Amino acid sequence: MPEGEAVVRVQDVIKEFGPLRVLDGVGFDVVRGQTVAIVGRSGSGKSTLLRCIAGLETIQGGNIEVCGHAVGRPGSAARAQLRRDVGMVFQSYNLFPHLTVERNITLALTLVKKESKATAKQKAAEVLRLVGLTDKLLAYPEQLSGGQQQRVAIARSLALSPQIMLFDEVTSALDPELTAEVLAVMEDLARRGMTMITVTHEMGFARRVASLLVFMHQGKVWEIGPTAELFANPKTAEFRQFVGSEL
Repeated sequence: MPEGEAVVRVQDVIKEFGPLRVLDGVGFDVVRGQTVAIVGRSGSGKSTLLRCIAGLETIQGGNIEVCGHAVGRPGSAARAQLRRDVGMVFQSYNLFPHLTVERNITLALTLVKKESKATAKQKAAEVLRLVGLTDKLLAYPEQLSGGQQQRVAIARSLALSPQIMLFDEVTSALDPELTAEVLAVMEDLARRGMTMITVTHEMGFARRVASLLVFMHQGKVWEIGPTAELFANPKTAEFRQFVGSEL
């Protein structure tokens, strides 16, 4: 673990849906500026964990702390602050089809953060430049490819100036060419020092970009460590088998 400030602490987290325990004592820290890839088979608890970190699910045991705020427990007062600190991008783009790209980005800035329209528009232009879509400012979502829509969704999150970005299988609905353009944006964010946690099946991306790899299996953190070390020397048969099937 690199030296630095832990901005996400996940400690012994338990998450249950009725009798089904989806997360079983999960724990790890994320240091500011780190890119973490969470990998594992479908049903291993990866996306549920990300939703717990984002405060979208309540947990039945353990603790989650994000930017110094406790989250994930019923009645947590940190929800509003969490929205400011954490940006989350999903597999589905969740853009408003009747609004332009610019308005999709400025909506939360003007309604939630109470920024002036001029300031919000300036931010929209800045984040669209970051994702390579300056020319799509006045386009509507239906006029964009899936990859472009996902890049707008990333831009919309970035406009709120989050401390941490969470990505949940953001390329799984895209073809290889569009996947590449979205991953390029995420890679650029990592180079800029954005703290990122990404649930992904893109093993090449995880190897290139993630400094910490978390392999989940049966609701537990099965292996964790520096990405290059884990790929070079899997400690468990489960991770060895997973890597073999994914590459």
